[in-house]
Amino acid sequence: MTEFGDHVDNAIFSQILEMDDSEADRDFSGPLVTNFFEQATETFEKMDEALEKKDLDILSSLGHFLKGSSATLGFNKIRDSCQIIQQYGHKLNVDGTPEPDSEVCLKKIGAALVKVKEDTADLEQLMNKFFGSADGTD
Repeated sequence: MTEFGDHVDNAIFSQILEMDDSEADRDFSGPLVTNFFEQATETFEKMDEALEKKDLDILSSLGHFLKGSSATLGFNKIRDSCQIIQQYGHKLNVDGTPEPDSEVCLKKIGAALVKVKEDTADLEQLMNKFFGSADGTD
């Protein structure tokens, strides 16, 4: 599964794939991944709204939520950006030290949000290619 590069923790994602009845019909992992990307899109919309309202608490909560979902599937880059969003939403730097300036936190969250959206779009394309080839001629 090297085609995912550093987007995916292959050990975790392989465990998800092992739950499928067959490689030709990914009836477990396919819908799980599809649902994740739908969930991510909805979460990004909520993050955009919270960023516009400068609501650090909501941003932290949404970052935590999506971090957990992405970590479960082994989606490393998404998980890492969501960790940044969660940390700065709590007014903490990535290393855990306090960041008292809300504007700095919002700026860091904004940058992480741009990156996580790009990484999610890239990974979604890779996953569509992977599952498209796994599905055969469906």
